[in-house]
Amino acid sequence: MNKIITRRNFVKTGLAGAAVLPFLKSMPALASKSDTLVVVTGQTINSLDLHRKGTNRPSYQVAVNCYDRLLSFGTKKAKGGGYSYDYSKIEPELAESWVVSDDGLLITFKIKKNATFWDGSKVTANDVKWSFDRAVSVGGFPSVQMKAGGLIRPDQFTAVSEETFTIKLDKPSKLTIPDLAVPVPFIINSTVAKANATAKDPWAMEYLHKNPAGSGAFKVLKWSPGEQLVYERNDNWVGGPTPGVKRVVVREVPSSATRRALIEKGDVQLSFGIPDKDAAELADKVDVFSTPIENCMHVLCTNRKFEPFQDADVRKAIAYAVPYDDIFMAAAYGRGAKLWGGEKKIQDIAWPRKSPYYTDLDKAKEHMQKSKYKDGFGVPLSISLGLSSWMEPTALLIQESLSKIGIKVTIEKIPGASWRTAALVEKKLAFHLENFGGWLNTPDYYFFWAYKEGHLFNSSNYRNEEIETLVDSTLHIPMDDPKYKPNIIRMFEIAFEDLPRIPLYQPALNVAANGTKGYEFWFHRQLDVRPLSST
Repeated sequence: MNKIITRRNFVKTGLAGAAVLPFLKSMPALASKSDTLVVVTGQTINSLDLHRKGTNRPSYQVAVNCYDRLLSFGTKKAKGGGYSYDYSKIEPELAESWVVSDDGLLITFKIKKNATFWDGSKVTANDVKWSFDRAVSVGGFPSVQMKAGGLIRPDQFTAVSEETFTIKLDKPSKLTIPDLAVPVPFIINSTVAKANATAKDPWAMEYLHKNPAGSGAFKVLKWSPGEQLVYERNDNWVGGPTPGVKRVVVREVPSSATRRALIEKGDVQLSFGIPDKDAAELADKVDVFSTPIENCMHVLCTNRKFEPFQDADVRKAIAYAVPYDDIFMAAAYGRGAKLWGGEKKIQDIAWPRKSPYYTDLDKAKEHMQKSKYKDGFGVPLSISLGLSSWMEPTALLIQESLSKIGIKVTIEKIPGASWRTAALVEKKLAFHLENFGGWLNTPDYYFFWAYKEGHLFNSSNYRNEEIETLVDSTLHIPMDDPKYKPNIIRMFEIAFEDLPRIPLYQPALNVAANGTKGYEFWFHRQLDVRPLSST
C-alpha cells in the first residue's frame, strides 16, 4: 500500500508527496504598464544549457525560466523584503501529482495532460526519462547534483505510460524530493534534442548550448554573449501563473557604478546582485531586497595540491591572521552574519556556524614558527573580477594582514567568465576566495559538495577519509535519526581542524528594483523572471 507524505512529514524527513491539488500560488498578473522589463547584472550567461561542462552560475537562470521541472518549492515572505522560496513546501510544476511508496523506494509522478513544449508537442514521460538519463550521464556538476538525491543511473527512471513516470531509489533519502525542485533536473524536448544529437554527441550538448528546447514560462528570443539575454513569454505555459510581462532583457553591465546609476535614474527596472555598499546607500531611494543566503558562506580556500597548504600550522596561522571584523565591514558593510569566534566545543548542528578562529596575530605567528615555513613564503591570492565587489576588498585586507606573519600575497584577478573553470573545474588555484551556497538546506549536503573529494565546490582538493564516510552515512538519513547529530558534529570538528575552507561571513543577496514588483529570492541565487511585473 502506498502512503501520501504530508508537509509535516516532509519537514521531518525530507520527503514530500502526493500533491494532488492544482497549482494555486496566485492569480495571473494583470496587464502591465510596459510589456518589457530591463534588468542589469554584472555577468550574464555563457551557455543556454546548465548540463554543459563549464557553464557559469548566471546560466542557471535559463534552466529556471525556460525549462520546467517536475516539482518546485513554494514561496514565503523573506526576511530581507519581498519573497523567498520555502524549502518546507513542495508544489507541482510539470507534475500533476506524485505518490511515495511505503518503503520510500518508489516515487510515481503523473504529468499534467495539457503540458506542451514551445513547438506545441506534448510533454511526455519519455521526455522526462530522457532528460533525467542525460542529467545522470553527462558527468560533472549535473550528475553529482542528481547523486545528492539518490538519482544515479538511467535504470532508476521509467516511462510507464505517456503521463506516468517513476523513480526507483536504492535507498530512501530525505533529499530526493527537494532535489527534483532544483534547476538541474529540467525537462527537455527529447524529440528535438535527439534530432540534433550525433554519435559523438548523444546528448545534443552542442545544439542545446545555443538552442534551448523547453516548455518553460519564457523562450530565449536572443542571446548575445557578453552583452544581453532576451526572454519572451510563453503564453501556453501551464507550470504556474502567467508571467506579468511579455519580454525581459537581461543586460551585462560589469561596472557596479554604472548599474547603480541606471537603477537610480529608473533607466532599468531591476539591478541584480548589487554590492552591499550600494544596497545600504540605495535603500532610501529605490526598493532594495537583502536576503540572507541560507547554507552559504564566503570562504578563504587553501588548495592541498600546493605545498605550503599541506602544512596544518600554515593553515591555522592564516586562520588566526585573517582580519575578520575589517572584512565584514569593508566587503559586506555589516550585512549578512559573522562566521568567526565561535565556541570550540560543538554541541548543536546549526549551519552555517561560526568557526572557533578569530583574529590573533600572536597565535598566527606561533603557528608559523611551528610550521616548515618559519621564514614565510609567497603565494598568489586569486579572486574573480565578476565578484570583485566583495572579493577585492577582502583580498586587500588579507594581503595586508598576512604580510605581518611572513606570507607575501600577490592578488591575481581572473575574469569572471574564466573563474568557474579555473577554481572549480580545474581546481588549479593555490589560494583563493570562494562563495559556495548549498541548494538543499542541510549541513551534510553542504559537505557533500564542498568537502568530498572531486566534487565541484571542493576547490581545495581536500580529502579526509572520515569526512568521506560521515557524509555518505548522513546524506540520505532523516534528520531525526539518532545517528545524524553526532555524525554532523564530528564533521564540523574535522572541518575546523583541517581548514580546507576558512569561513569569513554569511552573505546576503542584494537586489534593487525601480519600476517592477514580484521579486523572489531563490537558493540558486539567480534571477527568476517569472513572477516579475511592471509597477
